[in-house]
Amino acid sequence: MDYTARLDQAIQGLHDEGRYRTFIDIERKRGDFPRATWHAPDGSSREITVWCGNDYLGMGQHPEVLAAMHEAIDATGAGSGGTRNISGTTVYHKALEAEIADLHGKEAALLFTSAYIANDATLSTLPRLFPGLVILSDELNHASMIQGILRSGCEKRIFRHNDTAHLRALLEEIEPGRPIVIAFESIYSMDGDFGPIEEICDLADEFNALTYIDEVHAVGMYGPRGGGVSERDNLAHRIDMINGTLAKAFGVMGGYVAASARMIDAIRSFAPGFIFTTSLPPAIAAAATASIRYLKRDDTLRQQQQTNARILKMRLKGLGLPITDHGSHIVPVHVGNPVKCKMLSDLLLEEHGIYVQPINFPTVPRGTERLRFTPSPVHTPELMNKLVEAMDALWIQCELNRAELSA
Repeated sequence: MDYTARLDQAIQGLHDEGRYRTFIDIERKRGDFPRATWHAPDGSSREITVWCGNDYLGMGQHPEVLAAMHEAIDATGAGSGGTRNISGTTVYHKALEAEIADLHGKEAALLFTSAYIANDATLSTLPRLFPGLVILSDELNHASMIQGILRSGCEKRIFRHNDTAHLRALLEEIEPGRPIVIAFESIYSMDGDFGPIEEICDLADEFNALTYIDEVHAVGMYGPRGGGVSERDNLAHRIDMINGTLAKAFGVMGGYVAASARMIDAIRSFAPGFIFTTSLPPAIAAAATASIRYLKRDDTLRQQQQTNARILKMRLKGLGLPITDHGSHIVPVHVGNPVKCKMLSDLLLEEHGIYVQPINFPTVPRGTERLRFTPSPVHTPELMNKLVEAMDALWIQCELNRAELSA
């Protein structure tokens, strides 16, 4: 086989379909978020505004978070020095896990290097703990959940997105007495719709199933203390396992699972993705702890972010652009064509200094390509005006239709 030719063929296929992904080289500016410097391929640099970041609340720039990180670096150095089992557990890791457990009202929590790894490692380990397990998974669950379920090797059944009637039908087909886990999300990040948490918990109670929820795009963002949609709706106590991230609203890095002390002990003891991975640096753990503590006590940034998201949706809808609005902080503008989606993204960056990444297959189904905006509390009215004016002009330039999507 000509390996080089095969690689060229694979990459060219992505180019031909208009979904080849390019990295945008940016340099974030401390204290000036969401502005950044774009280092273009031609060697030039210019100031841009980031409209697609996952640092939803700007906590990656917050003085208390930075101070905690500096203090931990000065006290302990850069790295953790090992896996959690071999010299890599510090007072910073234990403090962070206690803070996370408290956030979700759980007995314990377990840190991972990312929420992807937390999902993958936990879901792939559960069948070892519960022989004969059946996992029922929402069809739009994140790739990390899908990967974990596939790697688990257990029986899996997929229910139609947010369709609790279909979920019930699948539950009724399972032989009584078999262990069951229902895996779903609180907010599905590409459309911004909410999972039917209470209805799923009711079904779990009825069929004696465990519940596993991904709150990655909700922690820090919803609830009086930032515990996610399950906290907002007073349902966290009915969820057996809560997955979350420290890399979005909390502005740092890492992921976790919160659950009962017995469940966490079992995952800690059996999950290879936890056992054989170097732990997070203490400075990262310290920064995440500071971020969680701040957002527990102060709701201001959450409220401002929600306000900015509502305003941006209203203004883009006013232009007749196709917005799907489920009431969350996600602002997806549907383009429906990968080539034009990339063209629109490129023109926003090159002509207007606005950075928003095109979202193409396989992240979303073919034909549903989109731009996904994430307004933060510090996107000013002036920045929003510039974005709306640019979208209005470029939508015409790219020959796209203005047709409102139903929520």
